[in-house]
Amino acid sequence: MEIALRARSKNPPQRGGFCCKLLIKNCHLLFLCWCVIMYIYNNQRKVLISMNILIIGGGGREHAIAAALAKSPKVEKLYCAPGNGGISALAECFPDVKATDLDGVVALAERLKPDYVFVAPDDPLVMGLVDMLNERGFKTFGPKANAAILEGSKAFSKALMKKYGIPTAAYETFTDEAKAVDYITKQNSFPTVIKADGLALGKGVIIAQNLDEAKAAVHSMLVDGKFGKSGSEIVVEEFMDGTEVTVLAFTDGKTVKPMISSMDHKRAYDNDEGLNTGGMGTIAPNPLYTDAIAAECMERIFKPTIAAMSSKGRPFKGCLYFGLMLTKSGAKVVEYNSRFGDPEAQVVLPLLETDLADIMEAIWEERLEALDIKWSDKACACVVMASGGYPEKYETGKEISGLDDKGQSPLAYVFHAGTKLVDGKYLTAGGRVLGVTSAAKDLGSALAAAYKAVESISFEKAHYRKDIGQKALKK
Repeated sequence: MEIALRARSKNPPQRGGFCCKLLIKNCHLLFLCWCVIMYIYNNQRKVLISMNILIIGGGGREHAIAAALAKSPKVEKLYCAPGNGGISALAECFPDVKATDLDGVVALAERLKPDYVFVAPDDPLVMGLVDMLNERGFKTFGPKANAAILEGSKAFSKALMKKYGIPTAAYETFTDEAKAVDYITKQNSFPTVIKADGLALGKGVIIAQNLDEAKAAVHSMLVDGKFGKSGSEIVVEEFMDGTEVTVLAFTDGKTVKPMISSMDHKRAYDNDEGLNTGGMGTIAPNPLYTDAIAAECMERIFKPTIAAMSSKGRPFKGCLYFGLMLTKSGAKVVEYNSRFGDPEAQVVLPLLETDLADIMEAIWEERLEALDIKWSDKACACVVMASGGYPEKYETGKEISGLDDKGQSPLAYVFHAGTKLVDGKYLTAGGRVLGVTSAAKDLGSALAAAYKAVESISFEKAHYRKDIGQKALKK
């Protein structure tokens, strides 16, 4: 027995050698497996960190969005349709594809195959571009048409606020001139506000100082068709006295996260004189929008609006613009917009520290609540340089001097609102041309830097307000 054990122990099993032989024999299979694993890993990593985005629109707002997305390490390629001269430094632009050419945009998306389509302007949102893109499998930023109606119909938004107790001005809606005039006459309260129900490029609001002005406004909308179909129904509402504040908010239809507040300057000339425009300048944050007011707005306006839209089967996903009036009886809603404001985006987005691409993904996936959105504690100011004559008749095609080859100034960031790049030269191509923007430790410093840059830029008949932010500095 002892001899048998000793004999067996002289030749123990060579397990290590067997394993080595097995590895050598199958090394080509192992290498192939490793290659497959690395291929899958790298492609999954690319999906996670490499993103191509198509931005729809061609103004200063879209330039601000492109600039914010270009900072993201996740973003590999930006496209923009139609884009403009300044945006072309950040994105490949498609000037022949207009934002309201829904079929053209969809065809472009199908050709480019972007990971996301960021629909920025109001018209395509209200027209249902997001719906069309979603139906074809594209991920989007922006509300569907049934939610964008918050901006598309003032009659709808006023009825929503009335039903859900969201504070706003008293109002009535009309499609008949005589009935509207009779109501205004009986109210006998001036100024009074007459609004076109639909979209009117930010110009569909008339503040009538007396009955004659009110009659003229009603006639121009309902009879003369000044705003086309957008003015076929009007809203007549009480004039709210107070201070205006704009608050943009990210929302995924369930959670709402307000951005930094801002102060717009709508009138064409200094001291808030002249016609209403799309906006002649902005500052952020608005010093009048205190933490206490913000808390009040969150509970009485922001959350109830998102909840109301969801309860009506119209979940709002994207950026919701709250135009507010701070009155003696509290904050009230002046208007909703279904997208980033312009030029509010130009002062709010430069202060955003969280990756905009991360926010866009969180909204699409409806997990905004879990995302911690951070903001700079700086102040930001934007001064709009416009074509002479804006918002009425103006000329275009004027050469702009003071910009480098990327359309920028060494003194401030220049968002292009209405420009085109021709033979290496930037030319004016719209009413609002440039949004000259600076962020600094305080508002005074930001304004000084922005105006210094404005003074270094010129084009024929350029016009800009010289009092942007002055009200805020006095507070």
